[in-house]
Amino acid sequence: MHKILTISILSSSGNPLDEALEALFSLSEKSFYLILLSTFLIYVAVIMLTRVFGKRSFSKMSSFDFAMTVAVGSMIATTILSDSVSFLEGAVGLLFVYIFQLTAAFFRRYKWFRKISDNQPTLIMDGENILSENMKKVRVTEGDLRSKLREANVVKLSEVKAVIFESTGDMVVLHKNNDDVIDEWLLKDVQR
Repeated sequence: MHKILTISILSSSGNPLDEALEALFSLSEKSFYLILLSTFLIYVAVIMLTRVFGKRSFSKMSSFDFAMTVAVGSMIATTILSDSVSFLEGAVGLLFVYIFQLTAAFFRRYKWFRKISDNQPTLIMDGENILSENMKKVRVTEGDLRSKLREANVVKLSEVKAVIFESTGDMVVLHKNNDDVIDEWLLKDVQR
């Protein structure tokens, strides 16, 4: 087996540390080509699967979407870097993850499934009032809230109509531009 890259940091003296460093910084010709081909093929597979299954595959609208993103990243890395997982095994695994995500997206149409699978958005500020109990439920600190308010260009609490901790983990700041009441439809599923 030919080594195409070896970075010699220390002299090879039989010292375990030297051997470990050499193992970390060497790459065989076979490994190089396997990584190159696996990277290209799995990249093409992800693009094709995403085109077939749609953009929703990488949205972050539910816990299933988050799990999908993590699983795809893990499978890509494992397929590229592991000798024990072939490209075909990785591609089939990716296909099943995409199918499970599509199935979960379908079942999210039903309230019973959403109740099991999705987090409920939570109101953490109602006007100028900070809802401490709700913040405790969703594990948001006042520091987190202040940071989000600054990010949303809030300079006075009186500018806030509401802050909602969404099911995706994002905080949304609704600004008080006038005395209009927030449409009830927008707050329909928000825990108060």
